[in-house]
Formats: sequence, C-alpha cells, structure tokens
Amino acid sequence: MAVTRPAVPQGWMAWLLIGVGAMYLLLMVALPLGNVFYQAFRSGWGAYVEGLTTPEARHAIGLTLLVVGVAVPVNTAMGLVTAWVLARYSLPGKGLILALIDAPLAISPVIVGLMFILLYSTTVGMFREWVTWLGLKIIFAPPGIILTTLFITLPFVVREVLPVLESTGREEEEAACTLGAQGWQIFWRVTLPQIRWALLYGVILTTARGLGEFGAVAVVSGKVIGQTNTLTLHIERVYMEYQTIAAFAGASLLTLIALGTVAGQALLGQSEQGQKG
Repeated sequence: MAVTRPAVPQGWMAWLLIGVGAMYLLLMVALPLGNVFYQAFRSGWGAYVEGLTTPEARHAIGLTLLVVGVAVPVNTAMGLVTAWVLARYSLPGKGLILALIDAPLAISPVIVGLMFILLYSTTVGMFREWVTWLGLKIIFAPPGIILTTLFITLPFVVREVLPVLESTGREEEEAACTLGAQGWQIFWRVTLPQIRWALLYGVILTTARGLGEFGAVAVVSGKVIGQTNTLTLHIERVYMEYQTIAAFAGASLLTLIALGTVAGQALLGQSEQGQKG
C-alpha cells in the first residue's frame, strides 16, 4: 500500500494561511507562556526560589501533590474497571453511563464545588447528620479537595482506554482463558499490553488536570492559608497581594508541568507509531 506524503505548500494563498496560523499561535500561546517565565525570573534566580520556598508555598505544593497522589491512582483503577466493563459487556443504559462519565467535562468546576458543599457541608449538606455523627470534616478540608478533584478527573482514563478495548475485541482474552490463564494473568499479559499507551495518555491527562484545578477547589477549600490552599489557590492569593514574583514562580512551575505533559504525550505518540510501523 502506497504511503501518501503531505503536500508541500504552493502558492501565496497557502503561505498566507500558514503565516496567519503561526501568528495566531504566537500571540495566543507562545507569548503568554513566555511572559510567565519572564515575569517569574525578572528579579533573578534568588527571588524565584524564594517565591517557591516560603512556608505557604511549600504547603500548597505538598497539598497539591497529596491530592494528585490520591486522585490519579483511584481514577486510574476505577477508569480501567469501568472501561473494561463497558467494552466487554452489553449493559442496559450504556449511553446514559457514558453521558454520566462525560458530565465532569461539561459541568462548570464552580458548580462541582457547590454540589459537594450541598452534599457534605455540616450546615446545609444533605448528609450533614452522617458527616457530623462520624466526626468527619470534608468541606473546607483536604478530603473535600480530593473529592472534587476525583470528580473533575474521572473521565480521562475511561475515555482513553475504552475505544482501544472496543477496537481490539475480546478474542485474545478468550483464547488465553481457554489455555488456562487466570484473570490477573490475562490482564497483565494480554489486556494491559494492548491498552498501555491509552492508559498512559489517560494518566498524564488526569495528572495535569488535577494539578491545575482551580474553580471546584476554590469553592470547597475555604482557601485557608497553610491548611487548604493548593498551588493554584496560592498563586491567586499572592498575586492579589501584589507578590508578583511569587505568583509567577508558582505559575511557571505549573506551566513546566503542563509543557512536560504535552511533551510526554508527543513522545508516547511517536513511540506508539514507531511500534506500529
């Protein structure tokens, strides 16, 4: 089968469109990203490090890593199970299930935070009596931040893994079963190699989304300095207090993570294409 190569741009109209697209990317992506790092380092390396090593900044970074450290493994495991069940069984109401999985992508993060307040707040929450009886503190505490992050990041692993499982079918899994393989052996030796790239995509997206969440976390956290301030909330606070170097230092850290996510996706895509080739 002949490989069709991309056409070389010809004519002034083609180059004009390319120029317009490049200018748009420069103005909307490259310049804002570059300005984040310029603002972060304009007072030197010492001021940059100081902005990231204050007690408030260290706590914000640690809390963010804690939230992501819980949300990513949980949604990875649950996403794998959900995708496998949806791909391997004809469930009634499958369309509704998929719509519910996609709901976090459509609902405003602020509304997500309000939803959890109306469920778990000790004053207005639907489950306030249970929360009070159990002695739990969910809203305005790290558990509330973790719950909202779990909700926000729920779809990514499922949506990356499900199409791959549907396209590969279950023939190899059934063949392994007839040869005497057990459930975990089938997963590790048959299913996981088929979905590993999609799973990595999903984990990367889940991590990036969890690190950068602001709206839902801002609602349920209470923004208590040194207790419930994640890195995004810390950036907002110090910026509003005119600590611009500290704000842009934190923003540059999140930007580096985001760029690393994009680079990781690109490298995984190249590796996947190389193995297929």
